Amino acid sequence: MRSPSLIPLRLFGEDKGSLPDLDRDERIETFLTPRDWLRYAVGRFLAAGLIFGHGATTAIDEAAFLILEGLNLPIDTLDPFLDARLLGHERARLRDLIHARLSTRKPAAYLVNRAYIKGVPFYVDERVIVPRSLIGELLMTAFAEDSALTGDPERIASVLDLCAGGGSLAILAARVFPHARIDAVDCSADALEVARRNVEEHGFAERIVLRRGDLFAPIEDVRYDLILANPPYVDGATMAQFPPEYAAEPRIAHAGGDDGLDIVRRILREAPKHLAADGTLVCEVGGGRALLERDFPGLPFVWLDTEETSGEVFFLRASDLATAKSGGRGRRNG
Repeated sequence: MRSPSLIPLRLFGEDKGSLPDLDRDERIETFLTPRDWLRYAVGRFLAAGLIFGHGATTAIDEAAFLILEGLNLPIDTLDPFLDARLLGHERARLRDLIHARLSTRKPAAYLVNRAYIKGVPFYVDERVIVPRSLIGELLMTAFAEDSALTGDPERIASVLDLCAGGGSLAILAARVFPHARIDAVDCSADALEVARRNVEEHGFAERIVLRRGDLFAPIEDVRYDLILANPPYVDGATMAQFPPEYAAEPRIAHAGGDDGLDIVRRILREAPKHLAADGTLVCEVGGGRALLERDFPGLPFVWLDTEETSGEVFFLRASDLATAKSGGRGRRNG
């Protein structure tokens, strides 16, 4: 799961009252357009020292997301609506969303029950982590065309999505690989309920099978052309310092053990038994690259870059895993 950046615009423990809180009715009467509410929200978010990273990385992006989603407008089109006059109930909706973001410190996606990966919408609530996997970007870009990585998308016949959460990667895989049957596994019954809703809303109930269990346990001896894994990979020290926005998400979706890589190591050890002869494993590990390369020196990791990151997702072929058989050197001590 995506690891947080704990660099606030201001320390989140500082006084949040540096901007006066206007009377609720005065706000409704004064702020008439999305531009007014955008200015107000950005100022309040900055003053409160909110933490971002659940789809938006700045106060402006967070405010724009809440406004557009709150008004049921296209999520990537703000400018044409900036100076539109809003109805009273629309202004009240924006006021309440901004207040909720400030008072609860919950990610904006939870407040509107919506998150996006490369423009694709997903239902989300507090039973699942807010979807923001780097693998989602790779699916919609590098893997969506005939490339040296996964080859022709039409040749992929089977995909396994490990730690599936709300089902976003399984759904994106179904879009990209038109002939693939897809198994999506998660240990959380709550997460799979959200995934089931998303799978049905996207029309993939016939191609995506949701399975509950611990990593590879529910699939027994099935082998796949492609395994996608976005496991928990946040270390214990970072989790102990989580700001409220990240603490609002299910703890199980973040907790990767003392150094963050307990589950990743298990995936590396068990994946060879579940990959087809020419299959591939793609796994997101956050900042765990150095530790993995130390613990598995025999594995020729290929590190994939995204638009904003480098070295947080690795790619391995079944042949790489079969040849190396490192097994790892265990968890880092000290």
